[in-house]
Amino acid sequence: MDFNICLFDDFETLDVFGPVEIFGRLPEEYDLKYFSMNGGIIESRQKTKIVTEPIAQAKPDGIFMIPGGQGTRSLIHDDQFMKQVKEFAEQSCFCITVCTGSALLAKTGLLKNRRATSNKLAFDWVKSIDTEVEWIPKARWVVDGKFYTSSGVSAGIDMSLGFVSDHLGLEKAQQMANQIEYIWNSDKNDDPFAR
Repeated sequence: MDFNICLFDDFETLDVFGPVEIFGRLPEEYDLKYFSMNGGIIESRQKTKIVTEPIAQAKPDGIFMIPGGQGTRSLIHDDQFMKQVKEFAEQSCFCITVCTGSALLAKTGLLKNRRATSNKLAFDWVKSIDTEVEWIPKARWVVDGKFYTSSGVSAGIDMSLGFVSDHLGLEKAQQMANQIEYIWNSDKNDDPFAR
């Protein structure tokens, strides 16, 4: 299954590469691809440069991942970008967000009347994007239908392991956590960083 990662300038590096570490260990299941609006080199908040393909070249069936980061603050007002995100998220088999990536997904209207979460430090801002979303303040990550949303930065790793557990089994997820020597916060309903 294609794992389509949507990148934009000033994305949060670990929002992307935490999940990439998990899904990239399963090449027989997931084919990782990096896209941006126009393709080319995209730079993260921490100055990591990634070569991307234009998102118009992506096949939307598969998994669509939207990271967070400072770049989300301006993208929320970019109509062309938001239209592309909505189309892609609608057509994907699964859509996952990390951190304030859920703000972008909320802006599309696709989270209306659904449960979701986001970075706890940006929670009030994210909630203001769509008040018809049932925002869950204490969750580490939330699953509602095909939508997986996670809290801030490292929560993307927890959610990714949760996704693997849901689709490939708990044993596989625990095995992967052990392989990367990661202490998995496996209770999606309890974010230790929630207020």
